[in-house]
Amino acid sequence: MTLMTILLFVPACFALNMAPGPNNLLSMANAKRYGIRVACLAGIGRLVAFVVMITLAATGLATVLYTSEKLFLAIKVAGGLYLLWLAFQLWTADSTDGGNESLAGKSLFQLSRQEFFLAAGNPKAILIFTAFLPQFVDPTGSVGLQFLILGVLFLMLEWVAIAGYAFFGKGLRHWFSRPSMRCLFNRICAGLLGSAGVGLLLARRE
Repeated sequence: MTLMTILLFVPACFALNMAPGPNNLLSMANAKRYGIRVACLAGIGRLVAFVVMITLAATGLATVLYTSEKLFLAIKVAGGLYLLWLAFQLWTADSTDGGNESLAGKSLFQLSRQEFFLAAGNPKAILIFTAFLPQFVDPTGSVGLQFLILGVLFLMLEWVAIAGYAFFGKGLRHWFSRPSMRCLFNRICAGLLGSAGVGLLLARRE
């Protein structure tokens, strides 16, 4: 792996990390309700899911998973239904809760688990690690070491994305200080997550 490969990988990877997907939307919503610190710590669940996927990609198992129609369909359905469940929870969330950064009955583990399942149930994430990362791997070199380097860079950039969306979500608190506005924000997020869930259930594998 050359320096030029890394210089090409970082901006392309960061664009993927910053894309407004379901996980980033969840970080933004968590930060608005619980604060930046909680949203960033909850994002560890997402990173754990990605570590598993990177490991699978490095060992070649992710390709088997992606080419297996039944397994891929199961992940897609589970991911879509989980998105719809999160959308329902946001839609019915108590808008009178002013977001005082207390977990309000939810543990940090539960929030991290949400991030984990949301990332693990997204077939597009599997596609990233089976089609995107290998493009930057030189088969004549140490494949395991290259996957390790690319994986660490990916996770670092993903952490920046988590923090970025968390700061943005925290900034929205001022604009949604009234219960009616908080309800609007929750339902907008719920609508986006629900749309992503329906889109995931209807999408065909390319």
